[in-house]
Amino acid sequence: MNFSRKIITWDNLPVWRQQMRASGKKLVVTNGCFDILHLGHVTYLENARNFGDALLLGVNSDAAVRGLKGAGRPVNSETDRAAVLAALQSVDGVCIFTDTAATKFLTAAQPDIYVKGGDYTLETLNQDERRAVESAGGKIVLVSFVPGKSTTGLLEKISRL
Repeated sequence: MNFSRKIITWDNLPVWRQQMRASGKKLVVTNGCFDILHLGHVTYLENARNFGDALLLGVNSDAAVRGLKGAGRPVNSETDRAAVLAALQSVDGVCIFTDTAATKFLTAAQPDIYVKGGDYTLETLNQDERRAVESAGGKIVLVSFVPGKSTTGLLEKISRL
């Protein structure tokens, strides 16, 4: 399979979602920066995929990553991050979105299951994102991270070299 076919433009996301629904697949959605792919990411994504039949990733645009992480980030461009993620077997679709919050993305994606990392609780999750998922009938699942594996930690290690 050509991984570039897994990259879904924002404009094509509603049609892609409808195709998933028509095929009867339970859609799992998660989102993030995914700046430098590491073991924590691939473990998290594999775990997320196991909650349904297809996994869609929302990837923050370069401008959104700068807004979330600060100057100097992202290390990899949005198109590079989307392509690397699309090449993973556990990933069925990747869509870049421009906002720092995932609310509009979640409204368009209409996940059956929305997976977030275990550093969140239902109370600390962005409540607009929570409402976007739950109002469309989706469920929220929190999964643990791999301890000691983060892009920030990896960048700190690299800076000490």
